[in-house]
Amino acid sequence: MVFQCIQFPDTFCINSVIKAYACSDVPQEAVAFYFDMLRNGFVPNSFTFAPLISSCAKAGCLASGRKCHGQATKNGVDCVLPVENSLIHFYACCELINLARKIFDEMPVRDLVSWNSIVDGFAKVGELDVAHQLFDKMPQRNVISWNVMITGYLNGGNPGCCLMLFRKMMRLGLRGSDTTVMSVFTACGRSARLKEGRSVHSYLIKRFMHSSLIIDTALIDMYSKCRRVDVAKLVFDRMSGRNLVCWNAMILGHCIHGNPEDGLTLYAKMLGTTCSRDEETVLDNNVKPDEITFVGVLCACARSGLLIEGRTYFAQMFDLFSIEANFAHYWCMANLFAGVGLVQEALNIIRSMPVNEDESSESLLWARLLGACRFEGSVILGEQIAKAVIELEPENSLCYALLLNVYAVAGQWEDVAKMKQMIKERGIRKMAGCSLFDLKEVVHNLKFGDSCRQHMQEVDISIQGTEERNARLSQLIHSNISCAKALKQRYYVVKVVRLQENCLRDGEVHSDKLNKEEQISRHGH
Repeated sequence: MVFQCIQFPDTFCINSVIKAYACSDVPQEAVAFYFDMLRNGFVPNSFTFAPLISSCAKAGCLASGRKCHGQATKNGVDCVLPVENSLIHFYACCELINLARKIFDEMPVRDLVSWNSIVDGFAKVGELDVAHQLFDKMPQRNVISWNVMITGYLNGGNPGCCLMLFRKMMRLGLRGSDTTVMSVFTACGRSARLKEGRSVHSYLIKRFMHSSLIIDTALIDMYSKCRRVDVAKLVFDRMSGRNLVCWNAMILGHCIHGNPEDGLTLYAKMLGTTCSRDEETVLDNNVKPDEITFVGVLCACARSGLLIEGRTYFAQMFDLFSIEANFAHYWCMANLFAGVGLVQEALNIIRSMPVNEDESSESLLWARLLGACRFEGSVILGEQIAKAVIELEPENSLCYALLLNVYAVAGQWEDVAKMKQMIKERGIRKMAGCSLFDLKEVVHNLKFGDSCRQHMQEVDISIQGTEERNARLSQLIHSNISCAKALKQRYYVVKVVRLQENCLRDGEVHSDKLNKEEQISRHGH
């Protein structure tokens, strides 16, 4: 509004507005504003393009960023250091790391921001070896440099290297930031390194580092995942202020790693509610639950076998809080049904999972496959399909995660260990896991090219109930073989067809639900 009152805004005023847009929640408006001013006779300078290109990186808009790069070249400022740094950051955010590296290599002068940007770019795309090599070559480093590498290893599924870098950082006498400490606690939690987590906690106390919401939340998460929910509760109770993230951390700590009834009690306390089996009155409170909160709540119901409460909470998600259920919620409900002996309802709720507009239709396919392995005991079926998927795309880490989770949901932990070893030997960058998060990622993110779409339809048929298999077998064989000839991928379809024949000949294979339920509840609700 102030800008609109200026009759003849100069370059400084326009640059200030562009920078304000770049720091806002609507960074894409910076590009529209720039071109509007350009039509009104605006002449940009080097200070214009650094925030402008940064806004494109924040919005993730490759087309706009390329236009702005062209504008910088046209105005002769593309070789100015801040502009080059913003270009490295932009192309790295768009995962065009080779272009970012090209700009970096051609820079006549580099500063600390240049080095941090390129290291961060390689870390974000998973090329941690290259990132570490560049990190070692840096003429100087600051806390941000260390945070980039520590966070990179953490996101890359390597908490050991994350902690190794932190120890090296401490030996050099560097004092980390809240981001450093949060990453270290997260690494300790993910790898169940309670002793090391305690050591870092002691270090914070000895250094009289001030407590913060971020650090306290990371502490709660770490102690909970290390099965010391009692210590996590002490940290939570001593917090002077709390937001939804720390409430969720403590609720999930109780519900997944501790006493589930305590988690449900804390959930009621968060809402300011009075809970009973018959009714629940929700009072006004600044903190409202989100989808993560309900993952914990539904996990608690599944662990405790609280069928009525589970149904109530599942309904409340949409009716009371307008939260759409995703795969994690449906999976928790399916485990709840199976845990009280309602196996058919468990299968039905997985099959009834809706597919959102931003998710592929294959999401339901993988959800059904994992449901069949978990609740019908169709492990052979899941194993064969997952192995065929790996043959189709051997470089896709989520294909390996699919097979890993097929074994995990069936409680075959020896096969899980063998699979992890194979993933390591093949050099798959992102190590797959078998937690609820990994299940969700497999379901919603495992996609193939168009050449595989017809095969996916046949796999969908193969994981239907036993009552459908007899009627469709002959049609399945014929359609699969003809499709395989057209796509020259016969080997994949033949595996599915043979597997179907084995299922019909040997009968339905059911897992020992009672023996495996406890294992699954520990490792992947």
